[in-house]
Amino acid sequence: MPKLWNETIDAHRHAVREAILDATAQLVEAGGLRSVTMSQVAERTGIGRATLYKYFSDVDAVLLAWHERQITGHLQHLAEVRDRAGTAGGRLEAVLRSYAVIARQRHGGELAALLHQGEHITHAERHLTGIVEDLIAEGAQAGDLRADVPPDELAQYCLHALTAAAGLTSEAAVTRLVDVTLAGLRPIP
Repeated sequence: MPKLWNETIDAHRHAVREAILDATAQLVEAGGLRSVTMSQVAERTGIGRATLYKYFSDVDAVLLAWHERQITGHLQHLAEVRDRAGTAGGRLEAVLRSYAVIARQRHGGELAALLHQGEHITHAERHLTGIVEDLIAEGAQAGDLRADVPPDELAQYCLHALTAAAGLTSEAAVTRLVDVTLAGLRPIP
């Protein structure tokens, strides 16, 4: 096949896959993870079920692909927040606040627990820990953050503490959680 034909087919397949994941995102938002069915995804996407099955073997495969895309988007957002101008402490605060908002949006239940396993999650957790650890090290070096605890330990502390945002019912509670977490990073006089 000519190269242009292959590129056109690849672009079409990518567009259909993205449309499937967009439809899945809408369905998850409307009814939660457990409410998503292959029939709904096909209908919302505007494709036949047979076509959908050419892309994904079952609803769990669709949800996993959607989740991987969500995680990638979250990491990109957090990296953009990290890369903004400002002090390491200010950028760390912005990253932790953004992460807490993301953590609060987590869907609960057995299916969510299954989605939060696997290699893509391990990679994402390492990447996120690296972002936070680097900012803590930079802030400690500048004297803005504590230097008596290794940055990797403090990064783990922060991220584990902020996962509690998933169970909080208000933005004010999330703000307090981040404030308490940040207080633990300040240098001890």
